[in-house]
Amino acid sequence: MTRFWQVCLALLLAAALCPAHAGVANAPGANLEVSLITYGPGDTYWERFGHDAIELRDTVSGEAFNFNYGVFDFDERGFLLNFARGRMHYLMDAEPTGLDESWYVQAGRSVTRQRLALTPAQAAALRDFLLWNLRPENARYDYDYYVDNCTTRVRDALDRALGGVLEARLTARPGGMTYRQQTVRLMSAQPWLMLLLDLGLGPYADRPLNAWQESFLPGVLERELAAVRVGDDGSTRPLVTATDLLAPNRLDTPPATAPDLRLPMAWAGLALAAALLLARRFWPIGFALLGSLYLVSAAVAGIGLLVLWLLTTHHAAWANANLLLFNPLALALLRSPWRARRGLPTSRLANAIMAMQLLALLAAVLLHLLPGTVQQNQPWLLFAMPVWVAMAWSLRRFTGARKP
Repeated sequence: MTRFWQVCLALLLAAALCPAHAGVANAPGANLEVSLITYGPGDTYWERFGHDAIELRDTVSGEAFNFNYGVFDFDERGFLLNFARGRMHYLMDAEPTGLDESWYVQAGRSVTRQRLALTPAQAAALRDFLLWNLRPENARYDYDYYVDNCTTRVRDALDRALGGVLEARLTARPGGMTYRQQTVRLMSAQPWLMLLLDLGLGPYADRPLNAWQESFLPGVLERELAAVRVGDDGSTRPLVTATDLLAPNRLDTPPATAPDLRLPMAWAGLALAAALLLARRFWPIGFALLGSLYLVSAAVAGIGLLVLWLLTTHHAAWANANLLLFNPLALALLRSPWRARRGLPTSRLANAIMAMQLLALLAAVLLHLLPGTVQQNQPWLLFAMPVWVAMAWSLRRFTGARKP
């Protein structure tokens, strides 16, 4: 964080106290070269979406700075609690281009520069806005993964300088994927985290997107800018005048499309259901242990989904239909596998809860018949259905049993 304030001070002092010094802070717009710098995805989970920055270069002095919106501080008071609640605080940052880009090159991440055809007035206006935004009182913002992140801030700054041209052009074009598909695609190198994110995303993540909305990702913004033309209707020109690959990617590349989780999750559900049925017949204590583990996992998942919906600002997780599959009430069934092991009948309460769970499964299936945007949770449906049916059948087998 110390470097951040040093850069702020250096740029602001250069503009305010050293008017004779030629550089980014006070160069005329005609001398400013504006570029979008796009960094490929990294290995760490918070780097999987990639990153980007706006480069301003004074073509006379050669001075260049990268402005980005991706700074966060693990040492901030209450950072982890704010992260869990969806109230993350991010900062704008600026540093010399060479210093900024060298870190990504050393990390093996790709670095691409797109030079943008801004007029002198637009370049100067962008520079003035970025310097204003860099001031300590303006640098902080409330981060949102999909609608207000380090890329949407870069996109919006460019759109502001261009007089709204970007939003007009990109809103008119359909996007290629949903928030869920992009998230699953980029997190696929870390399967457990990918599954947790997919489980936690609600119907908001499955809305069709236009290109403007999908440009929350650096790679998508880079691609979309390459197709934008600006200027008067009679003399439009490409916004991107040149594209340079400054450093190649040396890490594993994310897949081009999101993996289809339906078949793997269906097989996992069938395997667990088969294990429950076999254990019930041949290994009663194993059935009790495996059934308890599943019930605890289902309850914990349901509690987590409820917390995300009711107690956080993670709006992408609200109204999650997976609550019909993983219910906190599963905790009330915990005694049932152990009673079944001893040949005791399940309680009336347990029978009522199991009946409710089976009805909830049916409701989850029927939701997919509704018009409009429906949560795409088929993988979790295919996993949960055979397991709950196997659990219900196994417990009902003991309803009429009596202890010998």
